[in-house]
Amino acid sequence: MQQKILILKPDRTKSLARRHPWVFSGAVAKVNGDPGIGDTVIVRSADGAFLAHAAYSPKSQITARVWSFNEADVIDGRFLEAKLKAAIARRALIQESGVTNGVRLVHAESDGLPGIVVDRYGGTLVIQFLSAGAERWRAEVIELLAQLTGCASIHERSDVDVRELEGLTPRSGTLLGEELTSPVTISEHGINYLVDVAGGQKTGFYLDQRDNRRRAMELARGRRVLNTFCYTGGFTMAALKGGAASVLSIDSSADALALGQKNLALNGFESERARWQEGDVFEDLRKLRDRAERFDMIVLDPPKFAPTAAHAEKASRGYKDINLLALKLLAPEGLLLTFSCSGGVSPDLFQKIVASSASDAGIEAQVIERLGAAADHPVSIHFPEGEYLKGLVVRRTS
Repeated sequence: MQQKILILKPDRTKSLARRHPWVFSGAVAKVNGDPGIGDTVIVRSADGAFLAHAAYSPKSQITARVWSFNEADVIDGRFLEAKLKAAIARRALIQESGVTNGVRLVHAESDGLPGIVVDRYGGTLVIQFLSAGAERWRAEVIELLAQLTGCASIHERSDVDVRELEGLTPRSGTLLGEELTSPVTISEHGINYLVDVAGGQKTGFYLDQRDNRRRAMELARGRRVLNTFCYTGGFTMAALKGGAASVLSIDSSADALALGQKNLALNGFESERARWQEGDVFEDLRKLRDRAERFDMIVLDPPKFAPTAAHAEKASRGYKDINLLALKLLAPEGLLLTFSCSGGVSPDLFQKIVASSASDAGIEAQVIERLGAAADHPVSIHFPEGEYLKGLVVRRTS
């Protein structure tokens, strides 16, 4: 049988030599063996030297995603089992700590499993297959995860736009166990959360913000808190647990706010300390500014404004707008916890945006902490694109 091979252009092998896991379409000189979508191909240099085993995606700008840089490897069920076992073992300390039973078990490229994301919510697994290669091994991965985790409930949430770039259609639904008709419950730092696995954002909850919710809890005592883009109230619950005097939570989704109010009741927090507001955050921040409202702590955790660097300029305007408004609402010595989950906005650019916002707001401020994703969302040293979440704790000093 003819080998399926990608031959790269002579000057386009440097990134693979540095073990970066992506091969872009412009780097490919020739494709031999007629590989199909998701098939494993051997990537070679123009002189025939082995570079990697990778998953082929002819419809994407990322033509191949690397499974292995080891020529001796065979990409099969045993290879995937070893990779999955290793990824799960890396989360053992988190799972055994008692801090939470909501953990990301597989973080795609950073765990050597491009396009595969797995989150565990108690006894329920939620899987995303985001690339052609991941889709090719879908059945094997599902079976292996059931064996390796013992979870009796597995749900798929591959209903994301990125699959279309891979030539794949969206897909979601129950893979193992009974159909999910209600949210599942997880605990985190002594707080219980209802997670809408079937219909919520991403896989149902933002596990990457775990450590930052804990930090918000530690900073919230006695403060009037504003939580924007609040979703189901993750930062809201953390602030209330930490002793916040009050929390105003704003989101555009009525369903998310309704689940947030259920989280409030689930944890027994006083309803008078929490207000919930459905609306456009940009507009509502302006209304709060016009009423001269003031808060002692503000959380800005917006959705992704820039998926790639090509969108950075437009995204910068959005980040500038909300940070400028938030800083104007911040009381002296108040704290702003501001985040960007846009891969196309670097940490350096994000800090420059926040600094520019402070200048335009006419205030003095200090960066007192830098925040990132929790440890179960690692960043491969060879794949800086994996560092998507960045955050700052900013104190207004005048």
